[in-house]
Amino acid sequence: MSILQLLLIAVGLMSFMVLGYLALNGPSPTKEGARRLQAVRFRHSDSTDARVEAQLKKAVAARKPKMHHIAGSESRMAALGLRLHRTGKDWTIPQYFYASGGLAVFIAVIVFLKTGAPAMALGAGLLIGAGLPHMVVGFFIKRRSNSFTSKFPDAIELLVRGLRSGLPVTETLGVVATEVPGPVGEEFKMVNDRIKIGKTMEDALQDSADRLNTAEFSFFVITLAIQRETGGNLAETLSNLADVLRKRAQMKLKIKAMSSESKASAYIVGSLPFIVFAMIYSINPEYLGGFFTDDRLIVIGLGGAVWMSMGAFIMAKMVSFEI
Repeated sequence: MSILQLLLIAVGLMSFMVLGYLALNGPSPTKEGARRLQAVRFRHSDSTDARVEAQLKKAVAARKPKMHHIAGSESRMAALGLRLHRTGKDWTIPQYFYASGGLAVFIAVIVFLKTGAPAMALGAGLLIGAGLPHMVVGFFIKRRSNSFTSKFPDAIELLVRGLRSGLPVTETLGVVATEVPGPVGEEFKMVNDRIKIGKTMEDALQDSADRLNTAEFSFFVITLAIQRETGGNLAETLSNLADVLRKRAQMKLKIKAMSSESKASAYIVGSLPFIVFAMIYSINPEYLGGFFTDDRLIVIGLGGAVWMSMGAFIMAKMVSFEI
């Protein structure tokens, strides 16, 4: 059996498993029933925090922008530029492509010199050249988003103190931009700059919400929009929002602590085969050289990598919770 036939069989099996997963992974009636009961409990609860959280979730679900609007709305290039902007670094799209292309060529040359297999060198170069920069950008986006989320309740409390002292909302936004360091101050500074050039406060805040794509800032924007339409004590509403956001952060930390053991086990189990393979290959390259030249061993190695990827995906879904 040739390598092409084996690859076709492997692709067919993978397609069958993916279709089976999509067919069987429908909505769970138990989860839907629990979600509806939770919504009813929130609507009829006497707790102010519970009612505020239920209203915010409902408003976010109704006004959440579409994915292509969040990703950049015009094109994939705009989406990539938005991702680079979310990192907080001065990276540009040409720099990203230069880094990806250079890394791909470097990895392809190294693998070809070590193995002499052009197909494997090309695949490794494309995979690492396209995947590693994407992962690095995602890492910096996540780090900046976490930093923003941790400081955001303090910024809301500063807004509350400014409102209670008699300052208007636009001036309190400027105070936050100058007093709060890090990503929170940067984002509020951009909001303040947009307001100065003629944009309304709602539009300026919504632009930042679309770019940041965080639930916490969306809650803040929707709270201001609802308060403008219905009236009421804005300082008290924002104070309740800050308390809700702190409780969300505490719940995320609790989930992270409870799932840390499973994540550590996944990291160890997932990295162990590659570590053992690299150690044996460094000691005796001839013993594992067939994985780079023999068609059957190449297919077996690729199949093992696919199965390990599926296991890592399943474990990641098991420890991922929506708050």
